[in-house]
Amino acid sequence: MTAWIDAFLPTFALIALGMVLRARVIRDDAFWSGLDRLTFLVLLPALLASSIATVNLADLPLGGMAGAIWTTLILATGSALLIARAFGHGQPAMTSVVQGGIRFNNYIAFALAGGLWGQAGLAYGGVAAGLIVPCVQVILTLVFVLSRGGKPNPLGLVRQMITNPLLLGCLVGFAFATAGGMPPGLAPFARTLGQAALALGLLCVGGGLAPGSLRDAPLTQVAVGFQKLILVPLVTLGFVRLFGLDGTPAAIAVLLMAMPTATTGYVMARAMGGDARLMAATITLQHIAGVVTVPLWALALGR
Repeated sequence: MTAWIDAFLPTFALIALGMVLRARVIRDDAFWSGLDRLTFLVLLPALLASSIATVNLADLPLGGMAGAIWTTLILATGSALLIARAFGHGQPAMTSVVQGGIRFNNYIAFALAGGLWGQAGLAYGGVAAGLIVPCVQVILTLVFVLSRGGKPNPLGLVRQMITNPLLLGCLVGFAFATAGGMPPGLAPFARTLGQAALALGLLCVGGGLAPGSLRDAPLTQVAVGFQKLILVPLVTLGFVRLFGLDGTPAAIAVLLMAMPTATTGYVMARAMGGDARLMAATITLQHIAGVVTVPLWALALGR
């Protein structure tokens, strides 16, 4: 019980603290934007690289994890498009529904993976994130382009992939894992940056929530939230068994897919012509509901 309290209480307390700080103490949007960029561009990639670098690639069930995660994401994309059509949403709202249905919150995922499964949880979490991030990026790029009536640009898509900080962090981690790990000095430096990513990232999650937006399209929010927090991890669980995964890799794959959608989805919706208000509402509702659903999934996976 102590391990559970130590894993979940700091995680959700930091999110709550972020909400309070944003609402009452530090209201400067530039501060939160800069903190979020620092975490996304530097700290989280360092966490991914340092975690994956500890993996023994010979024992890594990469094919099974990829098959389970990618198949689920493709099915979830189709389901999100059906939800948007069922509720009569136009193209901008449709892109926000898809984001809400397939993206995941890195910061909560790594905080809990490390808290519950230790270094192995962080390592396999980094591997799972390395599989989720490029797949989600490809899907969302295609959805936004096609929603505006455009044609996909393969070179532009490749450029986005190779310049994504999270994907670069994963690739660096795999390179060091192939070489037997990070060298002395660099390893503790990367781990220290990674530890900062968890605390600052969770504060950014809280600072990015918008409770006042929950009135927008409540039925859509509930439907997308049910898909993301219940159906997606349930389908992932089925596929990890189908692909023969078990133990920590299986648990971490399902746990990451059970996370609420990413708070950066709001920035993407605003920048690329999506429905930013619906995205803000979806993010907020999923994080509120995730206080209940995520511990339940972790409990089931721990058993």
